[in-house]
Amino acid sequence: MNTFPRRLHWLLLISAVIIFLDRLTKTWVTLHIPMGGAIPVIPRVLRITHWTNEGAAFSLFANSASPQAVRWVLICFSLLAALMVLIIMVRLADRITLTTVALALVFAGALGNVHDRIAYGAVVDFIEVHIFAYHFPDFNVADSSVVTGACLLLLDSLRHKKTPAQ
Repeated sequence: MNTFPRRLHWLLLISAVIIFLDRLTKTWVTLHIPMGGAIPVIPRVLRITHWTNEGAAFSLFANSASPQAVRWVLICFSLLAALMVLIIMVRLADRITLTTVALALVFAGALGNVHDRIAYGAVVDFIEVHIFAYHFPDFNVADSSVVTGACLLLLDSLRHKKTPAQ
């Protein structure tokens, strides 16, 4: 009897594609844009930049007195979160659903950023967005994947689910 969930390979493929795109874009930015540099895409709205983030989301803890401790706490937290998401994904992988796709996105994003933290000590961020006077903190493909996955999980949780009695 095969205990490997039948659709898990598709979910892992989604994750692998996101991780590949994350690595590809971060590598391109690192090779082609000097640190602190930027390429305007849509003037006053969107730029491709090159920054690193040693902290958590929105550079939280980036200026800590113990940057190495923060780095390893974030690595451990990210790996634990990725493991938990993978376990849930394996358990639900008998079907492709909005929830399982969302989990695949969160899993990929967590692994994409934890790779940077382990390999380089910081995460490469390069997408800079301005909406009117608001400057959103720079982010990357992995961050986008986590946020998209979280939004899909939220949307899926708000959907009315039919119970067998209905």
